[in-house]
Amino acid sequence: MKQVRWGIMGVAKIATEKVIPGMKKASLVEVVGIASRTKEKAQQAASRLGLPASYGSYEDLLADERIDAVYIPLPNHLHVGWSIKSLHAGKHVLCEKPISLNVAEAEKLAAAGREHPRLKLMEAFMYRHHPQWVKARQLVQEGKIGQLRTIQTLFSYFNRNPLDVRNQAQIGGGGLMDIGCYPISLSRFLFAAEPNRVMGHVEYDPDFRTDRLASGILDFAEGTATFTCGTQIAPYQRVHIVGTQGRIEIEIPFNAPPDRPCRLWHQHAAGTEEIVFEVCDQYGIQAELFSRAVLEDTPVPTPIDDAVANMRVIEALFRSGKNRTWEGVGEREA
Repeated sequence: MKQVRWGIMGVAKIATEKVIPGMKKASLVEVVGIASRTKEKAQQAASRLGLPASYGSYEDLLADERIDAVYIPLPNHLHVGWSIKSLHAGKHVLCEKPISLNVAEAEKLAAAGREHPRLKLMEAFMYRHHPQWVKARQLVQEGKIGQLRTIQTLFSYFNRNPLDVRNQAQIGGGGLMDIGCYPISLSRFLFAAEPNRVMGHVEYDPDFRTDRLASGILDFAEGTATFTCGTQIAPYQRVHIVGTQGRIEIEIPFNAPPDRPCRLWHQHAAGTEEIVFEVCDQYGIQAELFSRAVLEDTPVPTPIDDAVANMRVIEALFRSGKNRTWEGVGEREA
């Protein structure tokens, strides 16, 4: 069976501990090598992960003709620049979320993608590909909870490490970009629409200048989505999806474990049903679906325009937090 040959651009923890182990389970994936800013770090990561190649620079990875596609887990401020360089080098691109620092950057990347129509380009929202989310969306679309009316999401962790990229404002750190992007994405995913307006409250860390607690209301034509994300509160995640005739609760919506089953609860008129999903790796599924799109030259599961749309909502929430008003999605700050 033909496989897509992947190169990993960076030795970030998400790549070495989550994504690469998942990719190695995918039948259409061959992870060829990993790059870092130093050859030593790249060699250490390649040895630990059992990869045949290592690169002392990202440019060296892009110059390797064996590489078909790159996965980019770099800090947020590097996403767009290296994604565009990868496209120019003839590589398909799977880039971590959030795709950019702002809407203008996201639109620039989308334009670059259109200039290379034969190359695949996607934001790596892995959660969408897990069977629990496929099922949740199916239940909503089939009217199994009646009409979808509201979604509530909590996502949090505690991290005050000043060296962590999540706590560095100048490179795109902060909770809304790191984890707030998930409740925004899933709300748009389930409503299959864009919010008309948003209201956000954003609290900033006095030392890091990053947002450490953010809450938002997304006003859709048919209902609402509300969420809170925090980087300095107790670790927790849960999603409630509520309709006119039932509801869905997802126990581990984002960091679904690759070594044990996941479950959701579907409440309806006849009672509450627990649905259990077999052990799977959402990172492996993501890589498999992307690779299949490459091999069959079909659209990727999530088009890059979806990433641009998600960034529009994030940007509007930041504006709302600053202005303390409802903000339309897609409007620009004067």
